Amino acid sequence: MTQADRPARVRLLIVDDDRELCAMLLEYLGPEGFLTETAGTGQAALERIARGGLDLVVLDVMLPELSGFEVLRRLRATSQIPVLMLTARGEEIDRVVGLEMGADDYLAKPFSPRELVARIRAILRRISTEAQAAPQLTFGPLSIDARAHCARIEGQDLELTSAELRILELLVLADTRTVGREDLTTQALGRRLLPTDRSLDTHVSNLRRKLGRFTDRVSIQGVRGAGYALIQR
Repeated sequence: MTQADRPARVRLLIVDDDRELCAMLLEYLGPEGFLTETAGTGQAALERIARGGLDLVVLDVMLPELSGFEVLRRLRATSQIPVLMLTARGEEIDRVVGLEMGADDYLAKPFSPRELVARIRAILRRISTEAQAAPQLTFGPLSIDARAHCARIEGQDLELTSAELRILELLVLADTRTVGREDLTTQALGRRLLPTDRSLDTHVSNLRRKLGRFTDRVSIQGVRGAGYALIQR
């Protein structure tokens, strides 16, 4: 196999002021096939992201100067690069806020490097699935072009994270049928649904809010004890 034939390695940016953690992750992620850089502050992270060439950002909430939330807010104004948030264990509000602001997933500290790799690969698989999806899906006034990472409703662009887009795509494909929470979590988030995991519900809440900005003709209905379904008025 020539150099040109080898698949490009995924480029990660780890944003955390814990130098020991960053050093450990650099050592672990290399053999896993990742090209990894680190940034110790939010400003340094924004400057590195602006130069381009990254595939995913792992972003700690607790940072000096600019918090991870502020970094994410500024980032989402110009970029849809996938972001995995690192939050303090037990701080559910951090996870909810991060997802609402446009994070693709979260991981609570302390975590195992193996779990981090699993979460990163789940996000990357989701993006790859979007790239291979049907060119165009429609549901009433809603249209999705997964390959272009684009969704529109009533002629207006919906700014969605990769997780939100995948959830919406699965609901459109179901065409008013209920999609189970377990299936949505597995297919959209790339992991098993655990009893304490509210990520899916937060993503659905965000989708409802974004759809509701432009129309009341399409909405997401929760089916008690089952899952979610799209409805059209």
